[in-house]
Amino acid sequence: MLKIAINIPIVGKEEITSVTSILKNGVLTSSSNLGGQHVQAFEKSAASFVNSKYAIAVNSGTAALQAALYALDIKKGDEVLIPSFTFIATANAVVSTGAKPVFVDILNKNYTIDPDDLEKKITKKTHAIIPVHLYGNVAIIERLSEISKKYNIPIIEDSAQSLGSTYKGKHTGTFFEMGCYSMYPTKVMTAGEGGFVVTNNKNLRDKLLMIRNHGMVHGYDTRMFGLNLRLPEINAAIATVQMKKLPKFLKSRANNAKLLSKLISDLEVVLPIERKNENVNWYLYTISTDKRDKLLKKLNEKGIGAVSYYSTPIHKTPFYKLKIKLPITDLASSNVISLPIHPNVTQKNIEFIAKIMHEIL
Repeated sequence: MLKIAINIPIVGKEEITSVTSILKNGVLTSSSNLGGQHVQAFEKSAASFVNSKYAIAVNSGTAALQAALYALDIKKGDEVLIPSFTFIATANAVVSTGAKPVFVDILNKNYTIDPDDLEKKITKKTHAIIPVHLYGNVAIIERLSEISKKYNIPIIEDSAQSLGSTYKGKHTGTFFEMGCYSMYPTKVMTAGEGGFVVTNNKNLRDKLLMIRNHGMVHGYDTRMFGLNLRLPEINAAIATVQMKKLPKFLKSRANNAKLLSKLISDLEVVLPIERKNENVNWYLYTISTDKRDKLLKKLNEKGIGAVSYYSTPIHKTPFYKLKIKLPITDLASSNVISLPIHPNVTQKNIEFIAKIMHEIL
């Protein structure tokens, strides 16, 4: 039976050659303030790609969020506003600092944080906002900027799913104080495991370098709280190669998304649409339908790796279990389904997906 995964890492000879070279060399990581040779090379390429002054590599997207929160000195008693409709890491990173995540509803059309609900939930304890550019969709930047300035609250962009997405030509992750990215195997590019933070603020960059390395600058001179969040040289080398391939990956995703939209435009489903001035990376091609469960079951039976992200929003997970009203979050969690459009998905695959969807709907 045909198997079409929702997302897969796409690696080739270049990555293998680079990793083999590091293994032979024997320098697998570096505890220096600036990191190893490959970490620095990757950071340079990442900063260049998103047009940011600085990029600081860490060992996961979650670590990127943690490091950014530590850099803002978020601590116990503080509140951080986040959407509930996202991966659990966004909330867990906040909890790891001792702060309280306050959950905000989302917008119906692009699944990003609702600025109106966000503003209603600001209190004197609110010390940061983390909008998530979910599925690659760009959050409502203008309104977030107005709110940030009005209440003097810093914003950390969770760009784990939106590397390559832009708004008015500017990359997600670069609009506010810091942007956090993931390089997990199923993202638009991978390091195996890894993440990075971008910023234009040198003070924040210097703090982030210390935070990822036990708060040290030179040897055992810990100057602030930090952890081992370092990215190993092997992962950095993979990421450097992947960064060169990223434009090609993104173009392939965009082509697949365009074709799929064309082939299923006659169905009674809500298709993903780019807003004016928005260019999404098509990390997850996500549709909405009240027949979600039936569609998901049938697609999976046919070998199509469709997935529902996120059928259980964070506030309803056993760990958080909060009785709060987030109506659009609840609606989305019941109706969304993501379809495979990654670079290894062929035109024949897309046509097959569309054919099966027509049979079902």
